[in-house]
Amino acid sequence: MTSKEIRSKFLDFFKEKSHKIVPSAPMVIKDDPTLMFTNAGMNQFKEFFLGNSVIKNPRIADTQKCLRVSGKHNDLEEVGKDTYHHTMFEMLGNWSFGDYFKEEAINWAWEFLTEVCKIDKNSIYVSVFEGSLDSDKLEMDMEAFNLWKSIVPEDRIIRGDKKDNFWEMGEQGPCGPSSEIHVDIRSKEEKEKIDGASLVNKDHPEVVEIWNLVFIQYNRKANGTLEPLPEKHVDTGMGFERLCMVLQGVQSNYDTDIFTPLIREIETITNTTYGKNEETDIAIRVIADHIRAVAFSIADGQLPSNTGAGYVIRRILRRAIRYGFTFLDTKNPFMFRLVNALVASMVEAFPELKEQRNLIENVIREEEHSFLRTLEQGLLLLDGIIDSTTGDTVNGKKAFELYDTYGFPIDLTALILSEKGLKLDESGFELAMKEQKDRSKAASEVSKDDWTVLMEDAVQEFVGYDFLKAQVKLVKYRKVVSKKEGSLFQLVFNLTPFYPEGGGQVGDKGYLEVPNGDVVYILDTKKENNEIIHFSKNLPKHPNEVLTAVVDKKQRERTARNHTATHLLHQALREVLGNHVEQKGSAVHSKYLRFDFSHFAKMTIEQLRDVENFVNMRI
Repeated sequence: MTSKEIRSKFLDFFKEKSHKIVPSAPMVIKDDPTLMFTNAGMNQFKEFFLGNSVIKNPRIADTQKCLRVSGKHNDLEEVGKDTYHHTMFEMLGNWSFGDYFKEEAINWAWEFLTEVCKIDKNSIYVSVFEGSLDSDKLEMDMEAFNLWKSIVPEDRIIRGDKKDNFWEMGEQGPCGPSSEIHVDIRSKEEKEKIDGASLVNKDHPEVVEIWNLVFIQYNRKANGTLEPLPEKHVDTGMGFERLCMVLQGVQSNYDTDIFTPLIREIETITNTTYGKNEETDIAIRVIADHIRAVAFSIADGQLPSNTGAGYVIRRILRRAIRYGFTFLDTKNPFMFRLVNALVASMVEAFPELKEQRNLIENVIREEEHSFLRTLEQGLLLLDGIIDSTTGDTVNGKKAFELYDTYGFPIDLTALILSEKGLKLDESGFELAMKEQKDRSKAASEVSKDDWTVLMEDAVQEFVGYDFLKAQVKLVKYRKVVSKKEGSLFQLVFNLTPFYPEGGGQVGDKGYLEVPNGDVVYILDTKKENNEIIHFSKNLPKHPNEVLTAVVDKKQRERTARNHTATHLLHQALREVLGNHVEQKGSAVHSKYLRFDFSHFAKMTIEQLRDVENFVNMRI
């Protein structure tokens, strides 16, 4: 069967078992602080397991695009070196939300694999949770054990520990015991030499786990304890790439028709041949895997960047570029040329790839151009560091200079050193990093006197939306000294018309009218611990008197207009450049505004003009 046929067989099988077939959720997660990427099929159903959302369909099946490159589930370093780990992969899954449980899940899994897929029953091993003696004190899953015992010989049932047979999405959330299904695809001769049961979960490339049946019955709380869920659920996940390997009779995921079109394209572009040299093969596997992860992430709206999820995607892409540069002699951008082959092979299941093809190609091409310049220079400098190294450990301070001055990623340095049989002095790198942070901190250090309190229990009020001038009383003040700004006073009033810095907009400026005719200038206004703090060079001579606070009206109005303009600019950028544009920060002053946004290339003169016209028309 082709991969398309295998995917359809799975979904059709569970459709006949009264499951609703739903589309894959995005691989990049925007609204869950506990997860950066979808790392399993069950992520989108988390609220159902917790009982926080109404369940409309108690039985669901789908194929979910997943990414495992960070946190608890991280397969990045294995990718390419073996033939069955991936960053991005598909997870075929079926779910029951408070409906069926272990018996149906186990029987249907066996039926699909042995009757629909015709996998040899004698090549299948299963595992069950053996229990744990740690603080959770969980008993062995005897229910699953007895169900399997009625299907397979007992010597094919392996008792697994918490690492292998108790599934948890993350540090907290829904979890429970699991039952894995493994397939032994070794030759008859190899099977006669060594019993397959002894190779289960031992990272053997031909005795692989393909399906994990998770029985969700607990919730891991933030304090680490387990609590039973109000309903019992089933969450199964089958590695689509591994299933295709088994059913297509090959020994590697990369030999399935999921990857062969990409590998052929890489061979053509780089003028190399897969299957003749181990270094070349690893590089080709890394590139074939990583292009999928990067393309799907961009299609889901996550562009490469320097922080968060964007940094992870940039790291994956740069890892692939570096493998091509070093082992396939590709000195020009080439990854973006693989997008067509990827779209052609996966567009039926994931139409978003075709819809976002131009964006994906443009983002990857720009990233390649940028990183290849850094890479060439960095590799030359790293070679110099290696040549001057005595022993097997490279100085961490030198590695930090490479990272800090030239932007050469430290994980790339560590990878290259490991390939050359060298180690990185990680503690030396961390020390150099800490010293730099300490220097930056010292340069901006501020010393503060204690508050001088003039009025106890005063409730502060902001009146600046309605008034730009108000009678105020000084509640407290203190002196602050910083290396950057020198000596200033911080003033807090019982009420104030001064707008504090926030949302990118700078704080108001203005002055205080003092009864004796003096003027105290307010240089800035900020918010700290729910208090509006006014900055001035000096204090009123008589702090207890009633003062008149006056906001600089022209500056306020100009600043407010520029704040409105940032929103118009954001709308214009999305209209001209595309919906992938996201605000990353802003600074709104009276004389100018700055708007930070995500895009993959420098804007053209035409695009700048279009944005200006769009904003001006709306003004």
